[in-house]
Amino acid sequence: MNILDAITEEYKKSDVPEFSVGDTVRVHIKIKEGSRERIQIFEGFVLKRQHGGVRETFTVRRIASGVGVEKTFPIHSPLIEKIELVKKGDVRRAKLNYMRQRTGKAAKIKAKILTDEQLKAEREALEAAKREAEEKAAAEAAKEAERIAAKQAKAEAEAKAKEEAEAAKKAKEEAEVAEAQEAPAEEPVPAEEKAEEKDA
Repeated sequence: MNILDAITEEYKKSDVPEFSVGDTVRVHIKIKEGSRERIQIFEGFVLKRQHGGVRETFTVRRIASGVGVEKTFPIHSPLIEKIELVKKGDVRRAKLNYMRQRTGKAAKIKAKILTDEQLKAEREALEAAKREAEEKAAAEAAKEAERIAAKQAKAEAEAKAKEEAEAAKKAKEEAEVAEAQEAPAEEPVPAEEKAEEKDA
């Protein structure tokens, strides 16, 4: 998990129901009017889902007074109170753009009827996928923590080695100074002796 994902993870909602393209949903939106706040409900089928992570959006389409109306919502927006799944749709495409040209009965999406066994299997699959995602996130977090700990340990070891090297250098310098102070000073040679050595 990179730093950006770690930062945006806390802004994700955990109470978003599992829905896909073609499903009929009821979106409860917070509307602020002056100092008052109310909830507006927008119900329709999911036309498409785009992007991923905290930036994921979904588009809902409905027919109002014979006119097609579409709204795009960010899934993890704080302005969305909740999303209700009304019914599952039986579709075979990832985006239902062809529904914009349809009217009347042709604009209806056939509902997917599932048996109790299928519903149970679907719930188990969703739970398994959720557990797997949580385990993967935990493993990535542990790996990141280990990497940070190793980096800190390396930095501490380098700092300690640097301090030891500086201490050794300082001790060496002090020893050299002390040795220089303890060494006897050379006696000056008289000029007469120098002249005799030169004549010889």
